[in-house]
Parts: sequence; C-alpha cells; structure tokens
Amino acid sequence: MAEEPVEPIEALELRCYFVRRRNCLLVRGTFTDLYLEYYLHLMQHGLEYPRRHDDMLKDAMAAIALHCGSRPHDETTAWTLHWQQPLMNLFVTGGGHPLCGVAGRVFVDEVRQMEHSLMIAQTLRRQQAPRQSMVEVHGDDVLGAVEQFYRQSEQRPTRLFRLPQEDFIQVSAEPDADLAWLESLETGQMATLDQREELSLLETRLVRWHCGCGLHRLYPMLLRMQDAELDEIFAGGFAPVQCPRCAARYQSQRDDFDRWRQSQSEA
Repeated sequence: MAEEPVEPIEALELRCYFVRRRNCLLVRGTFTDLYLEYYLHLMQHGLEYPRRHDDMLKDAMAAIALHCGSRPHDETTAWTLHWQQPLMNLFVTGGGHPLCGVAGRVFVDEVRQMEHSLMIAQTLRRQQAPRQSMVEVHGDDVLGAVEQFYRQSEQRPTRLFRLPQEDFIQVSAEPDADLAWLESLETGQMATLDQREELSLLETRLVRWHCGCGLHRLYPMLLRMQDAELDEIFAGGFAPVQCPRCAARYQSQRDDFDRWRQSQSEA
C-alpha cells in the first residue's frame, strides 16, 4: 500500500468576511471536494464508517476548517469529541499555510465510558506554549458541540450553520459585536445574508484533505514497544501500522523498521 497521500483534486476555498455594523467575522466554504478526497482516502485504505459516524465526522471536519479560517495562519488545532451516545471519539485536526490540511477519523474500539460527553481542544502556534482546554458538551450534534466549546472555552459567541449543497457558515463575535443579532440568526436566513448585511471580504484560504502520514512518521509509535512485543507483531513478516490521525493503514517489513531504528540511533 502506498505511503503517499492521495493528491488533492481541488483545494477548497474558504472566504472570510467582516460583517459591518455587526462586528462579526463570517467564514464560509463548500466542502464537496474535501469530502470527495476524504472518501477516496477511505477507499484507498479499506475503511468504512457507519452512516451516523460518517456524517458526524464530516461535520467535524467542516467545523475545524471554518475554525482554522478564522485563526492565525501559523496555528494548528486538534479536536477530540468524546460522545456517550453513541459511544465513540471523533478526532479532527487542521492547520498549515498557504494550504490548510484537514484530516480526521472515528474511534469506536476501547473507547472509555465517561460521565459526560466532552470536547478537548489542543492548539499549537509557533514560539508559543501548547494550549489545551476541555469542556463538557450536551446533545449529539457536532456543530452544537463546537458552539458550546466556543462559549465556554473561547468565550467568544459563535454560530455554525449547515446549508444545502455541503455549504457551511461560521459567524463569530468580534469586540463590540451585535450579540442579539448573532443569536437571532437562523439557518434559513444564511443563504441570502449578503443581501441584508454588508460583508467585506478580508481574505480567502485554501483547504484540502491532508494528513501527511507515512510509515516513517508512524514508526516512532513502534519504538514504545518492547522487543518481545515487536517480535509478536512482526511474526508474519509484516506489521500493520495505523495512523492515529486519519486511520490510514500501512504494512511494514521488519527489515525496513530495523533500518529506520538504526538510523535514528546513529543520528
């Protein structure tokens, strides 16, 4: 199985606007091409998720892409959404410039039962200490969970909207925002919002499905194992290795891993 990720068909363009007189930031994108790349990734690696899990993961990928579109270019974000019903974890990550790479996966095996559903966010930015925050979320809607995260952790009221044709919009409060207007927004209004509000284009950003994983990036996971464990997983001549970020599946020969391990010890 090839290590290289599938090249993007076409990058998704996010459009970032300032809503004048409302003091809000609006980010919008149509995710058809990103979803197509995601499905090609699933086919390439023999993956399949139940429909509900798949829909939730796609919403999470759209949400983190919109989030990245409203954040500094050098920031990378990872979200883990732990759900009690259904019992599962969603993981999504996004970041990079000039192309923002988005990837994600579903975890259903060995997911620990918790008292509440949770959203955990990890943020990295150059020359700054990593940040992590965790909030309790309610309901089973991904976009609703992200809105709760913004209110509790970011303390920045934000609304997310899923429109037809895989079009998504995020509207976030800036200083002195018209919060009553923000709270009053409804999905049915969003397609024609530009006819009622003055939107000023701030920038466009390009987004694609991209994890960047490969065997050499996943080998460090094997270094944590004892020699007896390595002998066991390589007993058939090949060891299965799965990416924790996008669930891509690889097969590694023992000789290849040993050569890589030797090169690391000599570095």
